[in-house]
Amino acid sequence: MNAVIRQPSKVVSINPAILRWAREWRGRTVEDAADKVKKLPSDILAWEAGRSTPTYAQARVLAQFYERAFLEFFLDEPPLLAPLELVPDFRLHRGQTNPADDRELQLIQAWAEAARLDALDLCAQLGVEVPTIPQTLRFNTNADVESAAFEVRQSLKFTIQDQLAMTKADARTLPNILRERYEDFGILTLRRPDLKKLRARGICIAQTPLPVIVVQNEASTAQAFTLAHELGHILLGESGIIGERKPTRQPIERWCDRFAAAFLMPIDVVTALVGPRPPEPVPTISNETLERVADTLRVSPHALLVRLVHLRYVEEEFYWNVKKPQFDALESEATRFGRSSYYGARYRAQMGDFYTGLVLEAWATGRISNHNAAEYMGIKRIDHLDAIRREFTAQ
Repeated sequence: MNAVIRQPSKVVSINPAILRWAREWRGRTVEDAADKVKKLPSDILAWEAGRSTPTYAQARVLAQFYERAFLEFFLDEPPLLAPLELVPDFRLHRGQTNPADDRELQLIQAWAEAARLDALDLCAQLGVEVPTIPQTLRFNTNADVESAAFEVRQSLKFTIQDQLAMTKADARTLPNILRERYEDFGILTLRRPDLKKLRARGICIAQTPLPVIVVQNEASTAQAFTLAHELGHILLGESGIIGERKPTRQPIERWCDRFAAAFLMPIDVVTALVGPRPPEPVPTISNETLERVADTLRVSPHALLVRLVHLRYVEEEFYWNVKKPQFDALESEATRFGRSSYYGARYRAQMGDFYTGLVLEAWATGRISNHNAAEYMGIKRIDHLDAIRREFTAQ
C-alpha cells in the first residue's frame, strides 16, 4: 500500500504590522484572537512582531474575525479609512462610556450605512424609484405629538382600528407589520440582536433618501415601541442611538417617546378604554386594568402605564417607585422576539423585505451574480441564498 504523503499547511507571508492593525481596528484582544485560532496569546504576539507567521488557514480565520479583507494582510501600510462619526448617543450610561462599546456601535452603524448605499445602488440598477416620506410629515419638537401621530398613521395606512382588530396571536407580528409599512415609506428597517449587549434598543440614521432604522430582538411589544420611537427620530430628521427608556431632559428623546406612545395608544382610544381623565392623577391603578387595556391595545402594560402617566391619569411616583422595578425584572427575563432557527427566515428578518426583495430581483434578472447576491445578504453559501428566495416567494 502506498503511503499517503501529507503536505504541510501553506505558510502565508503577511505584514505583521497589518495583522496587529486589523486586530486593534476591530477592537479584538490578543486573547480573543488566540481563542479564535486555538493558539496561545504569545503566538498572536509573535505573529504581530514578525517572529513567526500564521498559516494560510489561520490568517483567513483572523481576517474574517477582524472583519477585514484577507488581501489587506499583504499591504505595506494599513488602508486609509474615512473615520466614521458615531451618530448622537441618547443612551443613558451608568458611569463612563466604554470605548469598546462605542467601537461595536460604530461597526453596526457602518454596516447599516453600507446596507443603505447597497439598496440605493440596487434601486438605480433596477430602475426602482425610492419612496420618500411626504414633506407634510416633517416635524420639530414643538409639534403636537397627538396630531403628528394621527397624521402619520393615516399616511402609513395602518389605523388604530387595524391594530385593535388584531388577534392576541397576531399581535406578535406587530413589529413586522410596522416594518412593512415603514418600507413603503422608504425607510430601510434592519435587525441586529447584538445591540442588546451594547445597551441600545435601536439606531436611527436619518439620512435621505432611504433613512435606516436598526432594532434588536426585544419582545414584540417592546420592539413595536422602539420602532415607533425611531420613526419619531426620522420625522424630526435627527439620527440617534437609543437606549433604555428613562426620564430625560433631551427634547428630542422626550418628543420621540411621547410620539411613540401617541402612535400606539391614541388618546381617544385610551379615554374610551380607561375613562375620562381625573381632575388630578390618581395614586395607583390596578394590574387588572393595566393588563386589560394593554391587551386590547396590543401593547405592554409598561408602555401603557407610561402613557397614563404622561396623560396625567396616574401619579409618576407610582410608576417609578412601584411598577418600574417590576417591569424591569419582567423584561430582563423576557424571551427575545422573532429569531428563527431557519436561516432563510432569519436573514430576511435581519435585512427586511425591501432590501431582500431588491437583492433577489437583481439576482433573478442577471444584474448581479450569485457571488454578489450572497455578499449583499451577508452570507457565504449559495444554497442559503436559495433558501432566502424560497422563504421570500412563499409569502
